[in-house]
Amino acid sequence: MEQYIEFIGNNAILSIIWLALVVMIVASWFKSKFSAIRQINPQQLTLLVNREDAQVVDIRPVKEFNSGRIAGAVQLSAEKAKQSDFAGLEKHKNKPIILVCTTGMTASGIANTMHKAGYEQVYVLNGGMGAWQSAGLPTTNGK
Repeated sequence: MEQYIEFIGNNAILSIIWLALVVMIVASWFKSKFSAIRQINPQQLTLLVNREDAQVVDIRPVKEFNSGRIAGAVQLSAEKAKQSDFAGLEKHKNKPIILVCTTGMTASGIANTMHKAGYEQVYVLNGGMGAWQSAGLPTTNGK
């Protein structure tokens, strides 16, 4: 125990950095555990669509959406979504909605906005379209 106290005394900055990292990891864990937004993988997305009639909402730009998307997905621009403009999705307010972007990062913020707007079951595809394609799952093209 004395060695720990001596180490902390001799390496105050390193000890503070270590403590900050531990706090951030614990805070991140709590946030993910108690968040209303769930991250799902491609297999879970498929189950939600097939079993609970979930709606896939792709928030990538139109050009990317048209070059390859999950079958049945609808496109919603990220700009509209950030402004809480969820036109066309009102009928899905009580159903599962799965947000998809390129990597899953943009979708997380928009999922929080949707949840605050009253959408009850909002999910994010963890890893976005990259995860979907890496899993070897099919995409559709065209308008």
